[in-house]
Amino acid sequence: MVDVKFPDVGEGVTEGTIVKWLVKEGEEIKADQAVAEIETDKAIVEIPSSEAGKILKLVGKEGDVIKVGSTLASLAVPGETVKKPETGAPEKPTEAKPAEAKLLEEPTEVKPPEVKPQERPAEMPGRALAVPSTRRLARELGVDISKVKGTGPGGRITDEDVRKSTVTEAKVEVPQAPETRKPEAAPVEIAPEIKALEERIPIKGIRKTIGERMVLSLFTAPHVVSMDEADVTELVKLREKEKKMAEEKGIKLTYLAFIVKAVTVALKQHPYLNASLDQKKNEIVLKRYYNIGIAVDTPEGLMVPVIKDADCKSIMELAQVSEKLADEARTRKIKLPDLKGNTFTITNIGSIGGIFSTPIINPPDVAILGIHRIRDMAVVIGGEIKIRKILPIVLSFDHRVLDGAQAARFMNTLIEHLKDPDLLLLDGV
Repeated sequence: MVDVKFPDVGEGVTEGTIVKWLVKEGEEIKADQAVAEIETDKAIVEIPSSEAGKILKLVGKEGDVIKVGSTLASLAVPGETVKKPETGAPEKPTEAKPAEAKLLEEPTEVKPPEVKPQERPAEMPGRALAVPSTRRLARELGVDISKVKGTGPGGRITDEDVRKSTVTEAKVEVPQAPETRKPEAAPVEIAPEIKALEERIPIKGIRKTIGERMVLSLFTAPHVVSMDEADVTELVKLREKEKKMAEEKGIKLTYLAFIVKAVTVALKQHPYLNASLDQKKNEIVLKRYYNIGIAVDTPEGLMVPVIKDADCKSIMELAQVSEKLADEARTRKIKLPDLKGNTFTITNIGSIGGIFSTPIINPPDVAILGIHRIRDMAVVIGGEIKIRKILPIVLSFDHRVLDGAQAARFMNTLIEHLKDPDLLLLDGV
């Protein structure tokens, strides 16, 4: 009998929710056939069986939360006799007692060795169980990974463990936290008729991840916000002109594609905005690659798929890729690699509404750009009042890495290229 387990899918995932069973008990399956769909805090992944066989048992039901390493299903492989375990089942209770006795004796001998590995990381940080990406995250956040308790398989330290460690330390430093918590105990005495009008929704999955990352960002990065406006009258005309040609090619040409291109041009001229902060080494990491995260509103919450090497793509290619990633994010079909590696993030609030906002930086980035709804506004040009297409833009940046002057220069370069889109053909790829 072979067990199909929920494997470690990486990126700090420690648990998931069974969304849908793709097989039934008694069903014959092939090797690599998907057994279930599991929703993690980042995406929905299909879990395959490594071997062919007959499904004997499905563990859990749809909606259950399971830990990494837990058994999802048991199956009998070809050539295996399933009857023997069934006939031997009555004999197991008689053997259970000595087996249980052995188990009771073993922990007293096994416990001491288990304690020692937990003490070693404190003395030898380099030997903490963690993958390279998790160690890098710890360095960026200034977390001593040797002091982090791992919750992953075999005590491995996950990204979530590192983030929780930082959030916990930050909470301890806030003196008013205990005072704000005390009054919250009062709702216990809410009248039954009012409780009947309330609905409690568990915080899990994407919503839980969003909350943890945003708290982490606000606690660690001193946010400064710069607001400005861009005259995009010519950009609007260009998009309308090229829109039909794009549709003939099956491409939905959005303003976002132009903005991503303009951002990559501006980032190359102002490299400190395309960076991260290594808190452990006290170093600013300037990145010569341009992976632009695009915030997408999904039914489950905000997701940020990443356009890799955005500076090497044409405006049409950016439109194609951004639409594809957004659709995959909304349908939860996006792959984990497409949700990581961002060096700068853009959040497009304009598709919904609003004039200005104060977006929170998406770690490990040091800045995030918010774009809003284009409006017709009266502008004085050459002593005359004219109606122009105005795009409100907002830049939130980490004051540990950037000063206001650097942010303003970046915004000026961005506005210049949005105002005159022909520059994108000259300065872009």
